[in-house]
Amino acid sequence: MNSEIELKLLKEIEELKKQVAILTGKDKIPIYQYSKIRDTELKKLFEIEPNLDKQIFFKWFNNRIEIDKSVEVFLNDLIAENESLIERYSEEDLKINFIAPILNKVKFKSFDKKIRDFYELPMTYKTSQFILNGTCDFVVSEGLVESKKPYFFIQEFKRNEEYGNPRPQLLAELISAVELNDWQFIKGAYITGGNWHFVILEKLERHKYQYFISQQFDSTKIEDLKAIYKNLLFVKNEILTMIEA
Repeated sequence: MNSEIELKLLKEIEELKKQVAILTGKDKIPIYQYSKIRDTELKKLFEIEPNLDKQIFFKWFNNRIEIDKSVEVFLNDLIAENESLIERYSEEDLKINFIAPILNKVKFKSFDKKIRDFYELPMTYKTSQFILNGTCDFVVSEGLVESKKPYFFIQEFKRNEEYGNPRPQLLAELISAVELNDWQFIKGAYITGGNWHFVILEKLERHKYQYFISQQFDSTKIEDLKAIYKNLLFVKNEILTMIEA
C-alpha cells in the first residue's frame, strides 16, 4: 500500500514539475535566428569544422563560361558608379545599388524551369532540440510564388564584419537547406562590403558538417567582378541541370 502511495506521489510531483516548467518557460525549445547566430552557438548545435582544402572549388572557379563585351562594359560601369561609396553604403544601399544589378544580370528567374531569386525569404528548420529560423537575405529556389526547394544562398549585404559576421549566419542557412532538401552538398556566398567569399557545405553524418571557404574576391576590381559573375552563372546553370535531372 505504501508503495502505491509513493508511486502516486511521484507521479504527482512529476506532473507538478511539468506544470512549473511550462509556467517558467523552461520546457521551450531554444530558437536561434539566422541573422544573430554566432560561431559559439553554431558549435553548440552541430559538429562543424572548416576544411582548408581549396581543390573543391577547382571545377566551379575554372569554368569555361565566356562573357560578352556588353557584360564587361556593364560590370566596368557598375564599379565606376559605386567604387567610392561601397564601404560607406548602408546595407540597403549596397544591395540596391551594387549587388542587385549583378544578380539581375545573371537572371536566376526562369518561368520555364519554375525557379527564381527570393529576397528576405522566411525559412525554418526544426528538431526536437532546437529551432533555426528567420529570413534569408537572398535565395535561389524552386518555385515561382512560394519557395519549394532552396538551392543557393547569399548572406549579409553588410559593409564589413563589425556589423555582424555573415559566415556563421550563412552556414546556419546552408545546414537548414541541406537537411530540408536531404542533400549532402550545397553552395552559398557571403558578402562583406565589396568582398565576396564563396562557400561549400558538406554533410558528413547526422549533425556533423564541414565547410570550405574560397579566397576573397574584391568586387571593385574588374577581373574579380568578372570571376564573381561567372561563378554565379555556373551556379545558375548547375541548378537548371539539377532541375532537368
